[in-house]
Amino acid sequence: MIQLKLFSNGIELSSFVTSCEILKKSWSVISSSYEDIVSNVGFGLCWKIYKEQSSDLTIIAFEATSDFSFNFKSDLVSSSDLKGKNFLHFEFLCYKGNTFFSLNNAAVSIFCENIQKLDQLKSEILSTNPLTPLIITGQGLGGTIASLFTISLLDNIGSTKNRPLCITFGSPLIGDKKLQQSISRSSNWNSCFINIVSCKDSLPRLFTTNYMPLGTFIFCSDFDSTCFENPDSSFEILVTLSKIHVQNRGFRSVDYGNIVENLKRKAICKDFSGLVGDKTHSDSLAISIRLQLQHALGLTPPILQRHNIDINVLETKIKKLEERFIFQKRISFDPSKKLNQMKGHMAQLEWYKKETKNHHIGYYDSYKNMNSPFDHDVVEFHKKLTIYWEKMVEEVEMKPQKEGAAFCTVWLYGGTTYRRMVEPLVIAQYYKEGGRDYVNKKRSKHFKQLEEWLKKGSKNDQNELNSTCKKNVEVILTIDSCFWAHVEEAILACKEFKVMKDKDEALKKLVEFENYVYGLLKDYAVSPEIFLRQSSYMHWWNDYKGIKGSSYTSKLANFMNDARKLKQYALGVYDFP
Repeated sequence: MIQLKLFSNGIELSSFVTSCEILKKSWSVISSSYEDIVSNVGFGLCWKIYKEQSSDLTIIAFEATSDFSFNFKSDLVSSSDLKGKNFLHFEFLCYKGNTFFSLNNAAVSIFCENIQKLDQLKSEILSTNPLTPLIITGQGLGGTIASLFTISLLDNIGSTKNRPLCITFGSPLIGDKKLQQSISRSSNWNSCFINIVSCKDSLPRLFTTNYMPLGTFIFCSDFDSTCFENPDSSFEILVTLSKIHVQNRGFRSVDYGNIVENLKRKAICKDFSGLVGDKTHSDSLAISIRLQLQHALGLTPPILQRHNIDINVLETKIKKLEERFIFQKRISFDPSKKLNQMKGHMAQLEWYKKETKNHHIGYYDSYKNMNSPFDHDVVEFHKKLTIYWEKMVEEVEMKPQKEGAAFCTVWLYGGTTYRRMVEPLVIAQYYKEGGRDYVNKKRSKHFKQLEEWLKKGSKNDQNELNSTCKKNVEVILTIDSCFWAHVEEAILACKEFKVMKDKDEALKKLVEFENYVYGLLKDYAVSPEIFLRQSSYMHWWNDYKGIKGSSYTSKLANFMNDARKLKQYALGVYDFP
């Protein structure tokens, strides 16, 4: 088997970004180089707004006052504490597997102090054309506030709208690993953040305890620049830089304007032919990481040795981090990629449903009996579909609340069809193995969740998915995917009635089931395949009729005892009284 070679293209990606105008334009607003910039002053914070007439581009640059910058500390505040204070602006980031996260307390405090004005700015942004490009930027603590403001925008900007781009210059880390995980759950969100960091700037590496990088980091040196998408690799670079520049603990000003200009010039004139490294080395990933560390960032063995850092250990560690990151991206679950394959499996089940009907047995009972080769073939389709949807539901539950809700809406139709087609097969296997009370004891949480999605969906979606057409009743899937579990319980109740001395409880269950079935039939919400002579439902009806006696009359009995009515129902022409 051919083994794929891995590599890191951080230098190339950095050159692409630094060659664009967006960095220069962002810095020009920060440094007030443009005319027509509108300045706004808040508490310990100001922000400048620039609208480029030629392209409709809007740039918002945040700047914290010097008093706050010099008192910037590393303490964190939990989102749970913020929620307790009724501050819910970032609560949408929580999800089932990550119910809280932490943010830099100083940055959040400034954000809260200016919340009314920032909310007004947010409303103005959201009311504009969604296709208008938007850049949020800032240097130092201003960049941290820019990141918080961008995060607050993500709550209201869906995947169909143009997302903001946050570009920070020399900004400290904003929050902990849980925050990074919340943002990273959505690749759309994570791609909104680009952080420019000079190797000489002490502020970005100020917090390396209990913090984690967010977004893409472009590291710049006197030699070149490179970028890392992997937060673990970015963190390792920041830790290494903090050890090398341990003596530079002050907030020395770094001229990012000059850095941006030099990076753009180097990117345009760059010749990559000299960066091939050791051609005899077979490990392309190791070569690319060495180039990033030593050539682009100047982290050479002599420099690192002076601070007791082994270059080989550092390169090996980052290589392992990058390998894990690449592997995780490859195995990350993307429902869209396998959707067509799943549609194929569903088509196979549709064919199976029609084929079993031709043999006068519904697909539920055919699967339960397992008497034909077709039944055994379906097992594999059933298994693959279940794995797919279990994983899909799990992924949605792990997404931040807003994106998860949007995702549910997109996949509502597919999930509902799958549940109604496949859950009867699960029920058939369960009762064949002697199971009892499927709904309460065995029903998978992913079926429950798919059903919950439908209940939480819009009224139009619910009506469309739950409505049935009399003319098409022959091909419908029974609306209640647990219908066959109720049939099996009714069959068991018939058996209990025959052997129990106190028959009232069993009879009560049977009457409840009778009313339940008639309600479905009136709504044309159950497939006519239940009337096939080998159907478990017909087995129940014959048992129940024997218990009730030939003289028993009811709405269901009047319907079931007339063969013409059953045929008319199957044709979609029977009108219930």
